[in-house]
Amino acid sequence: MVTADQIKQYIQNGLPCEYVRVDGDDGQHFEAMIVSAEFEGKRTVQQHQLVYKALGERMGGEIHALAIKTFTPEEWRKQAG
Repeated sequence: MVTADQIKQYIQNGLPCEYVRVDGDDGQHFEAMIVSAEFEGKRTVQQHQLVYKALGERMGGEIHALAIKTFTPEEWRKQAG
């Protein structure tokens, strides 16, 4: 069974990120918040595709459901602000 920490590591290994948080404790349903400069100039669907790419075949396999919130560093600073 996959853990939130493992998913966080998978994302960090496959995508340059300033911040990643993954929550979920049932082994199937997770929520991820990701801040990456790679998201600059991309639509939300394109940002999510980058995350899916980082996770590879684990999506739909080990990872049953993943809710994703993506932010550019600038968006993240404004939200924290």
